[in-house]
Amino acid sequence: MISFVLPALNEHEGIADTIKECFVAAAALELNDIEVVVVDDGSTDGTGDIARMAGATVVRHPAPGGYGRALKAGIEAAKHDTIVILDADGTYPLDRLADFHRLYSEGFDMIVGRRTGPQYRESAMKSPLRMILQFLVETTTGQRVPDVNSGLRMFSRGTIRPYFSRLSETFSFSTSSTLAYKMTGKFVTYVDIDYRERAGVTKVRLFRDSLRTLQFIIQAILYYNPLKIFLLVSLGCVGLSVVLFLLAWITQLLSLFLLGVGTLLVSLLVFSIGLLAVQLKEIMHQ
Repeated sequence: MISFVLPALNEHEGIADTIKECFVAAAALELNDIEVVVVDDGSTDGTGDIARMAGATVVRHPAPGGYGRALKAGIEAAKHDTIVILDADGTYPLDRLADFHRLYSEGFDMIVGRRTGPQYRESAMKSPLRMILQFLVETTTGQRVPDVNSGLRMFSRGTIRPYFSRLSETFSFSTSSTLAYKMTGKFVTYVDIDYRERAGVTKVRLFRDSLRTLQFIIQAILYYNPLKIFLLVSLGCVGLSVVLFLLAWITQLLSLFLLGVGTLLVSLLVFSIGLLAVQLKEIMHQ
């Protein structure tokens, strides 16, 4: 038993083929009682009607509410506990669904499709932004994260539901779910998939969505491991104070020495706030 959840905003070009692929892939595993839930997130091109005719259960939003919000609605509407999420634009192949299902049966909490292949090209601007986000996520979790925001994932509804209040309602849902799982000790693994060219026009806005993702990374650190961000800022202040002390020694300027002392005191203050944040987190989680 498995439920596929597809958020869709004006995806009339690829939605029917994607739904068909879900049914075919699940049938190949001889899974019975399969459903495809499409969340029509305020489409104006008949996406919901096409999805319904293709055999999907359709949840309709009167206006666009965001990628993450649509996924949450679809997960709640699904009949089964085993959930597979993917985009409705045909970019994610399901030819390795058997590997996802096997790893899920072995006890992994989340299986993520790691995008590869010639269609997974990065523009000159997009590549460094993704590298920065990947570095931040890996630094935050202390673990390797091969694909930060892949939209193809398998997990249990019962496992992800407690995190709903902490997960983004926008494009950052994927990244925030990875952070939530990894920072609370859940088992996450990756399966390589051959990413395909999308049908239709992308809804991703590079800078806007990257900034939102950065926001949720910072929020995740503050929620799950607050000392880490305060410690990084504190160490940065210590490093700056050392530089100021050296410059004061070279130039014999008292003002630089005093500025170094002030910066060092700030580092101690920030570290102390970090310790208080840890205690507050423990109280809130009791």
